[in-house]
Amino acid sequence: MPSPKPSLASVAVTLLLALVLLVTAPVCVVLGLLLLLLTFPFDTDRRLLHAFVCRWTFAYLRLNPAWRVQIHGRERLPKGPAVLVANHQSLADIVVAMGLFHPYKFVSKVELFRVPLLGWMMHLIRHIPLHRGRPRSTLAMLELSRAWLRRGMAVFFFPEGTYSEGEQLLAFKSGAFLLAIEEQVPVVPILLEGTHALVAGDGPWLAVRADVRLTVLPPRVPAPDADAQALADAVRAELQRGGRA
Repeated sequence: MPSPKPSLASVAVTLLLALVLLVTAPVCVVLGLLLLLLTFPFDTDRRLLHAFVCRWTFAYLRLNPAWRVQIHGRERLPKGPAVLVANHQSLADIVVAMGLFHPYKFVSKVELFRVPLLGWMMHLIRHIPLHRGRPRSTLAMLELSRAWLRRGMAVFFFPEGTYSEGEQLLAFKSGAFLLAIEEQVPVVPILLEGTHALVAGDGPWLAVRADVRLTVLPPRVPAPDADAQALADAVRAELQRGGRA
């Protein structure tokens, strides 16, 4: 089905943000490189670089006063290793999740690592690439995620694997939940709402107005003998209900 024709206002908002990105993204990369050089000896996990990029990137959502973005429940995020899992609606999910201001490594499709500037920063921060549909890449992703968990770092997954359309979530893959069970770390459900209205899929057209919300739900500590798919299905059901019991 072809995408609906964008309004003139949507085109204007998109072009203005593109212009801002064109001017400011190189500045972010340069400042990030300087920060990396200063912190490299003692910040091998790139936590400070991640914190800087999160705040810089999330600030783009504040440029349009008609974009209302709310982050709830940051205080629920565990301080140590955890598996963060969120529903997936659009490319904007990644930007909104930056507003958690929390150290983690994203599991992201390998194509994003090839985007100039964006991909360079993802490599520097040491996010986790995944080439979808390639079993070897999936195994490498899981082992790298396991290594980060053992270093005390949270890992962020979109267990649907791709964007869901409408309100119905796709089935959750069990890999992230198996990691949480095996490593005995909390699973933290994260509910994203409204990002599909901000931008459809990979875009490019942005809405003039949007009401976006990210809510961190209470962590679940899986039992050592828990079933990974059953846990995945339970978390999916919780997110589908909007976090309501």
